[in-house]
Amino acid sequence: MFKPTKAANVKEYLESIPEERKKTMFFLHDFIQKASPKLKSHFAYNMLGYGSFPYKNYKKEMIEWPTVALASQKNYVSIYVCSIVGGQYVAEKYKKELGKVKVGRSCISFRKLEDVNLPVLKKILLVAEKRPGLVK
Repeated sequence: MFKPTKAANVKEYLESIPEERKKTMFFLHDFIQKASPKLKSHFAYNMLGYGSFPYKNYKKEMIEWPTVALASQKNYVSIYVCSIVGGQYVAEKYKKELGKVKVGRSCISFRKLEDVNLPVLKKILLVAEKRPGLVK
């Protein structure tokens, strides 16, 4: 059963992942780091973050927001890709090529790793590395 983590860093987060998700999460953690090495991994907002950019949140505070984030959720694995090209989220731009996944703005969610078109995901990560951001 899914339980929210009380992790304080990348290692603790990865160790807290339910056994049935570990293989997928470790694979994706490695995949993201290899696909976009300029996006350094860190722990952010109860997810694994990769890279960051300055962002003004709803409280009008300037924060460092992850360019890419990886999370093990109750029913899905989610990858958040905060990248805009031509006023459109990159995840939505490549939605039809990504495979059997659900895409909502910057979020790519799926149940099984086999459902994801990894070469397209890599292309998305490379764009994010160069063009981080969110629609204002």
